[in-house]
Amino acid sequence: MKGSKPKLDNVVRMKGDGVRPTPPAPDFMPSEEAVEAWDRLAPVMIAKGRLEPHFEDLFAAYCVSVGDFVRCTGDLAIMGNYYLTETRNGTQEKKRAAWGQRQDALASMQRIGALFGLTPVDEGRLGAAGQGSFLDELEKAMKGNGSS
Repeated sequence: MKGSKPKLDNVVRMKGDGVRPTPPAPDFMPSEEAVEAWDRLAPVMIAKGRLEPHFEDLFAAYCVSVGDFVRCTGDLAIMGNYYLTETRNGTQEKKRAAWGQRQDALASMQRIGALFGLTPVDEGRLGAAGQGSFLDELEKAMKGNGSS
């Protein structure tokens, strides 16, 4: 045939039906909440092709952050967000330590979760471009605007 060869960079190859089994949560998980996060999220990440064996430790760190967030949120629900203390200026409200710990856990969740596409924005960034439109490419080529 004459002309430039078609480029197939917009074709997404089919993958086999075999799905890798979900590995158990690592032994170093510090809390039951972290293990529950692993058990709930790891199968989803494997199905999306985002949890390869060499990423498991980083994903475990995400699950630990989720566990810390859940635990601190529960502590705050029981104890309240603030406590009263007497100072030389009178009575003041101070945030509990669990408040700062929860904020740290949330920041870690956001930072690590972005690497795995765990927010809608990050999922869109990591997602495949899709098949594209053959008719659009053909129309561009016919008008002389196609890339060669």
